[in-house]
Amino acid sequence: MIYFVTAIGTDCGKTFFSAVLCEALEADYWKPVQAGLPRDADTVEHLLANSVSKIQPETFLLKTPASPHAAAKLDGVTIEMEDFKIPETKNNLVIEGAGGCLVPLNDHDFVISLAKKFDAEVILVSQLYLGSINHTLLSADYLTRNKFKVKGIVFNGPSNPESEKIILKHTGYRCLLRIEQEPAISKAIVGQYAEELKRNW
Repeated sequence: MIYFVTAIGTDCGKTFFSAVLCEALEADYWKPVQAGLPRDADTVEHLLANSVSKIQPETFLLKTPASPHAAAKLDGVTIEMEDFKIPETKNNLVIEGAGGCLVPLNDHDFVISLAKKFDAEVILVSQLYLGSINHTLLSADYLTRNKFKVKGIVFNGPSNPESEKIILKHTGYRCLLRIEQEPAISKAIVGQYAEELKRNW
């Protein structure tokens, strides 16, 4: 299976959850476009404890921490959908997007377009900040209208039952995991969440 991890915006916890998902499924990890350093692939590799998961190389490793279309322009690179080829693996694959669903790869394609290209099931990460209901429902509406397959949603940050309740009601998504605001991130913490995710899977 191929899973595509996206979020309602930048810095919502995609990389941490991607590590959790890879650990739970012992899946390979692939970040097709990395804009700026540190590499999310390095972070995920550092957090995994299993010996099965492989880190697949990026298709584009761009220098500037910016939207992929802007970072590519600064690097003198053009990103096209045909540039992306699924890594050769017999394992489950976790693909991590860049930013939110509608972050542009170029003038006509978005990061979420990769989920459609590879027929991946989408997992949406929602960080529970003020305004996140609107951002989450807009993201879910786009996924629904464009007929993406969605596995479920992950809530990240201090618990907010009212926000979670209204989001689940209007999206119809299943909550796969709730991630607390952890003071520190480690392999042990990833392993704990991986076990919880397996129970909810």
